[in-house]
This record gives sequence, structure tokens and C-alpha cells, in this order.
Amino acid sequence: MGEQMELQDLVRNNVKTRIAKDEVAVSMIVRLVQSIEIVSIARVSGFDSLYVDLEHCSFSLETTAQICMASLLAGVTPFVRVPSIESDYVSRVLDNGALGVIAPHITSARDAEKVVRNAKFPPRGERSVTVGIPHLGFQTWPVDEVRKALNDATTVIAMIEDQRGLDNAEEIAAVDGVDILMIGTNDLCADFGIDGQFEHQRVADAYRRTIEACARHGKTVGIGGLANKPKLIEQFVGLGARYVSSGADLSFLLAGAKDRAAAIRAFQNKPR
Repeated sequence: MGEQMELQDLVRNNVKTRIAKDEVAVSMIVRLVQSIEIVSIARVSGFDSLYVDLEHCSFSLETTAQICMASLLAGVTPFVRVPSIESDYVSRVLDNGALGVIAPHITSARDAEKVVRNAKFPPRGERSVTVGIPHLGFQTWPVDEVRKALNDATTVIAMIEDQRGLDNAEEIAAVDGVDILMIGTNDLCADFGIDGQFEHQRVADAYRRTIEACARHGKTVGIGGLANKPKLIEQFVGLGARYVSSGADLSFLLAGAKDRAAAIRAFQNKPR
């Protein structure tokens, strides 16, 4: 029992803990900073989690692994948005430090089931068992205990980004092993033909519909693409969304730099 408790502590997942308490889990996207300093920045800024966006950046698997391993040590839960739901992405990022995967463009229960199979060890999935992984401090533990602890800790996030995924949200939410249905609002708006119209009623209806489907199956909803729309985030959190992708390292850097430059430039307009 003592070993199992310690093993569970090693694979602690802040996102799952927050959501279990009906609290909001806040995440940062990493797609610019390739060094592990971004982990400390995320921690001191109060983020529960970060995710490396391999769908939209050129990071190598090695860079991704270094950020994930640093995150584990810092107590910031590391996820990876994978460019593909095939096992050569899903299982490899998980073996190298990630505690969850964000799977883009999920349109059916069949897609979601494939992600779960590649993310979970038997008997819940088909992920190959390995030893000496960073989650465990490269220590060796009984295989059955490792499988159970990591299956419980690993988060599977299915992204809903078009009408097909939205139409099948009920079936996707019902898939055992899926934890979060995350709406990719930018791509959803593009699919709707309403680019940038985040306040459109169709967007609100999509969130409400997905939140209701998740509630029926004990799952939760994630908010993506609304980092610059705090009132919409507040609205959807009020409806029940509990995982928020709050912006990327690049956008944070740009916003801070622009504000500072503008503030200093304004000094020249003040009387001497």
C-alpha cells in the first residue's frame, strides 16, 4: 500500500484533481519557447498545466520530452497536442513525460476510441508497456501497478472542431477513457463559415450542447481559442466548462511587450 501511494503521488495530475473538485483547471499553450524555463514561468504564474502544441509548432520529440519532464518535476501537469492520433505520436509523447494528450479534429466515437486505445495500457487500451519512464523518476515498479496508476492519471482530451464532431458529441462523451471534450473555437467558427465571430449564437449553442452531453456522461468541457474573450470564457465556465486553454507563450510575450513599449512611448507626450 505504501508503494502504491507513493506511485500515485509521482503521477499526480493537477487537471484531474481540479476537475474532480469542480474547479477550473487553467492551461498554457507552449509553441514558441523551446527551453525548460517556460515550465518555471508557468508554475510561478499559477498555471495548473501546460501543453506543447505539436500540431502547430516545429518542436522535436526530444524538445517536447524535455519540457514535459521539467513540468513533472515542477508540479505543472504536462500535456501534448499531437498532430495525429496514431500510436507513434500518442504513445511516444506519453512515454516521454506527458500526462495527457489533446487529440485534434475528433469527429466520431471511433476516433475517440482510437485515441484511448493508444493512450491507455491494457486492459483499457493497447499502449505498449515500457519501463524506466520519467513519470516514475526512471525507477522500476511492478508492471500491474504502473499500468493502473498511469491509466488513472493520463488525461485524454478530444477536440471538437467542426460540425461532424459537434453532431457526435454525445457519442464521443460516452467513450470510456475520454476525460474532456475541448472545443476548438477557431476551427469550429471556420467550419461554420463565421470566422472570428466568437459571440455568434451558433458558438454559444455548440458549447451548451457539448456541456450538456458531457454532463450526462460524467465528462467535462474544455475551452479553446477564446483566450482574448474573457467574457465568453466566464459565460461558458458558468455553464460548466472546467478546462481552459488561456493562451500561448507567444501571445503572452507579444501582449506584454506591446504594453510596455506603448507605455514608455507615451512618456514623450507628457509635459516636462
